[in-house]
Amino acid sequence: MVTLAYAIFGLCFLVFFSIANAKYYHSQLKYFNVKDYGAVADDKRDNSQAFLRAWYDGCRWGGRSVIYIPYGTYKLREVSFEGPYRLVVKGGGYLDGQGAAAWPYNDCSKNPKCMPLPVTMRFDFVTNSRIHHLRSINSKNSHINLFACDNVNISYVRLTAPDESPNTDGIHIGLSTNIKISRTVIQTGDDCIAMVTGSRNIEISNVTCGPGHGISIGSLGRTPGEVVTGINVRNCTFIGSQNGARIKTWAPSLSSVASDIFFGDIYMENVHNPILIDQQYCPTPSCSDQLGQDNSKVQISNVTFSNIWGTSSSKVAVTLKCSKLVPCKNVQLDNINLKYHGRGGPATSSCLNVIGDSYGRQSPPSCL
Repeated sequence: MVTLAYAIFGLCFLVFFSIANAKYYHSQLKYFNVKDYGAVADDKRDNSQAFLRAWYDGCRWGGRSVIYIPYGTYKLREVSFEGPYRLVVKGGGYLDGQGAAAWPYNDCSKNPKCMPLPVTMRFDFVTNSRIHHLRSINSKNSHINLFACDNVNISYVRLTAPDESPNTDGIHIGLSTNIKISRTVIQTGDDCIAMVTGSRNIEISNVTCGPGHGISIGSLGRTPGEVVTGINVRNCTFIGSQNGARIKTWAPSLSSVASDIFFGDIYMENVHNPILIDQQYCPTPSCSDQLGQDNSKVQISNVTFSNIWGTSSSKVAVTLKCSKLVPCKNVQLDNINLKYHGRGGPATSSCLNVIGDSYGRQSPPSCL
């Protein structure tokens, strides 16, 4: 199921390419123009039903079908596209989540019972899908959310929201496998890419992040038995982001696992926390009095940071802050070259409850 929320803009913005069955791959291609179903590009009328009617007819077509959105500005409320079809979402326009009207009402940082704001584009239980050449701006919540998906390829996407916009993850991944993200630019107010429980076999390459909170695993440990494994992040660039390569777990937390994680060939430019494992993650006042107890129960193991260079905006460029109950195991620092972009001496590193090794050049000097 694919869910879109709020306004759509752009030339030939969105094309849903659905195949009812693999045997129809070479069959006749038919276009379903949303304007033929009553859609009006005036940025005022609700076009949700017109888009759905085009979708349903496209799905019933016996061969290949394209849901075509011509040039213009189309307003939508929340709309869900459902069906057992292979799916490509592509185009040259953009989604506008109109988040500025909602961000002042986001009180999740202090209200544990807050209602989450809408995600711009959700993919739930989608397999064998490609998403490319899209742009999303000013999301109310995450720009793109993948839940229980398999074999999804995202490329040539640009996601933008102001640095101060709350909870505007670029791409949020959960309970999903075999996801590839490449050639993408993410500038937002929260994690550029967030991988939470059930994220397995995720390949991320040639992504530029900043502003934002980095490419993050977690947070983990809010519920028991959470697992993230098989994460490979390569050839990425971080510019002015709060974090770079990050793993975060709640403190306190329940027993969970994060393993087999690789961050490599990464350039940092003025990043506050270029390399960060934080097992005392607690962004809300409700748990701040428990910090320092080192009581995360998330086991982090087999993590490599390799060939990472550039500048740090904080003096501590490498922070590996693990749990006293379950120390991080087999953490590798390989050829790290990070300079402190400020006054007060060279960059430093900090380790707590970490078992691992360092190889090659180490600047700042390794704490392992």
